[in-house]
Amino acid sequence: MKSLVASVLAIALVLAAGLCYGKDYEVSKKAGDFDVTVRMDKNPPVSGENNVEIAVKDPSGKNVTDAKVVFQYSMPAMPGMPAMSYKTDAELKGSIYRARINYSMSGSWTNEVKISRGSKTASAKFTVDAR
Repeated sequence: MKSLVASVLAIALVLAAGLCYGKDYEVSKKAGDFDVTVRMDKNPPVSGENNVEIAVKDPSGKNVTDAKVVFQYSMPAMPGMPAMSYKTDAELKGSIYRARINYSMSGSWTNEVKISRGSKTASAKFTVDAR
């Protein structure tokens, strides 16, 4: 009986871990008056290519589709390695901005979503540990 319970618990843990890692990486932040949700297709994000979706909403909750959105990502200098900094323009597809980024190595990356709409610019920062 104990081995049956242990087996069931082991299977449940494996399934739970699969569900956690199977979902997209997601972070929500404020950028000025905007609500920004960033999703990456891998969880955790990986060194190499990651697809990014950026949803931008105005204070009333309406999707913002008339902004310029730039995704910047960087890693500070370390001994024997210069700082790395990249940026890409996100392209509007439907009501979501999309970009493809490439973390050139595993480690902690600082990310910033910059939103320009009319004469206003706002940004949201977050950190990702790429594997």
